Amino acid sequence: MPTTEETDVRTRVGEILNRRPAVGFALGVVRDGRLESFTAHGVADIASGRPVTADTVFRVGSITKTFTAIAVMQLREQDLVELDAPVNDYLRAYRLVPADAAHRPATVRHLLTHTGGISEQVPRSGLLRPNFGETVAAGEPLPSLAEYYRGALRLAAEPGTRFRYTDHGPATLGQLVSDVSGLPLDRYLRESVFDPLGMTDTTMLRSEVDRSRLATGYRLGRHGPLEVPAFDYVPAGAGAAFSTAPDMARYVVALLGGGTNEHGSVLRPESLVEMFSPQYRSDPRLPGLGLAFWRLDDGGHPVVEHQGVIPPYFAQIFAAPDDGVGLVAFTNGTRGGSTWLAAETGAVLDALLGVPEPTVRTDVPQRPEVWAELCGRYVLPGPATLTDVRVRGVVGAGFEVRVRRGRLVLRSLSPVPALYRGFVLHPDDDADPFAFRVELPGGSGSLRVVFSPASPTAPATLHLDGMPLTAHRRSPGVRLRRRQGGSDGPTRHA
Repeated sequence: MPTTEETDVRTRVGEILNRRPAVGFALGVVRDGRLESFTAHGVADIASGRPVTADTVFRVGSITKTFTAIAVMQLREQDLVELDAPVNDYLRAYRLVPADAAHRPATVRHLLTHTGGISEQVPRSGLLRPNFGETVAAGEPLPSLAEYYRGALRLAAEPGTRFRYTDHGPATLGQLVSDVSGLPLDRYLRESVFDPLGMTDTTMLRSEVDRSRLATGYRLGRHGPLEVPAFDYVPAGAGAAFSTAPDMARYVVALLGGGTNEHGSVLRPESLVEMFSPQYRSDPRLPGLGLAFWRLDDGGHPVVEHQGVIPPYFAQIFAAPDDGVGLVAFTNGTRGGSTWLAAETGAVLDALLGVPEPTVRTDVPQRPEVWAELCGRYVLPGPATLTDVRVRGVVGAGFEVRVRRGRLVLRSLSPVPALYRGFVLHPDDDADPFAFRVELPGGSGSLRVVFSPASPTAPATLHLDGMPLTAHRRSPGVRLRRRQGGSDGPTRHA
């Protein structure tokens, strides 16, 4: 008989799937060193009617990045790799080429925190190709990274000066693992990560997947689900893995257990503590990134997480080490999965931890006396490149902070209508008038936004949680006046 908590989780899953249609969906709760509960919905394959079960194999996308990072940390434990050494000290297959000869080299730590100066999309020709040229149809020859990058991966910025989420830094770390160990990445991960943790159904290779258990991917089109042709992934270390709910639960157990589960160990506890500690933060008030893992403060409970987005597959893992609680989730076909899966399953984790969902506060008073310090246009530092696809989609030409209908509003100068319309900045801290939270569109949760006021030597800055970007105010001189019609708005000084 299911426990009250298991029943509650199943009820929550039903509510999620009433809001978010999915062809197939699976969610597992991890606690006490095991997969405590598992809930499945829908089908793994429409044509055969095969249901989603615990044996269903899903693509887990960018969660692969954390496997690759574990491998790097293993080599570090063996004194074969130093995190603050240049990546080029270890690469043999190709080189990282700086944007400027005077720039510092990209280090292993830079690549583990997406601060290596690598663009989101490389090579540039991928902008004109399906899936940015990062996939090939199943059965077609898969190029090596040396062939894909033509012997050199060119950086777009000085390492350490900006954050850009990219597949090509983790892919390069996968190449580093192969070059240092002398083994293909898939074999290294099999022998040193998957097998020791009992992850017998996890692989980097489509050829090793039991096709009768593989979830078919679907896109929810205007006339219903459309099957997406099978594909293989070129930057393998960033997103090629396949896995199941029980295997990912074993992995989360190891994350909760200092690198060890009932089957074996992959890291020393102190290495995992380092991976979970803040390694890059755009501002000290935000959790930031560890080494490959995203950090959260969930009502005072430290949490690490990673999402996997390789459409039409979406996956999510959470681990709360201090509480010994984790969560895994997968779907093989939905709409907007890159935004809703983390938010909806994160709410399930909140319930498991007994904390309220993070949302805007109504008990913190407005501080309009500081608004003039914040209003204006904010831009990302450095050159804007066409290859920074995600950032350009979210940020566009930058951000604008203004007063609208008596409320402070943040909008993105983006072609995405929901972002351009903007979000009310709700005060989020009684003691900090520069800390805010916004509600994301479509019930996709909330996001913290903090500001640093201008100083004599630096402009005001805006810092986002989630995607840890920093933008600098371009127009520091603004004043507030009453417009005709009764609405307040910023006016630039002449």
